[in-house]
Amino acid sequence: MTADELRSLIASGLPCDHIEVEGDGRHWQAVIVSAEFAGLRAIQRHQRVYRTLGARMHNDEVHALSMKTFTPEEWAALPH
Repeated sequence: MTADELRSLIASGLPCDHIEVEGDGRHWQAVIVSAEFAGLRAIQRHQRVYRTLGARMHNDEVHALSMKTFTPEEWAALPH
C-alpha cells in the first residue's frame, strides 16, 4: 500500500477537507480534517476512519495508523 492509496481509501469513505498521509508501507501517520468529526470524541473520530478502511485494518494490509483528526473549524484555528 502506498500513501496515495491509503489517502484515496480514506477519502472514498469519508468526506474530507484535508488529508495528509505519511508512512513506510505498514506504519502510517495521518492528519484528517472532516466536518463529520463535529461533536465526536477522538476515539469516535478514529473509529469513523477505521470503518472506511474496513477489512484492511483486520487483514494487516494497514498494520498501524496513527491519526490526528480535526473538524474544519479546529483545523482553521491551528497555525499553519
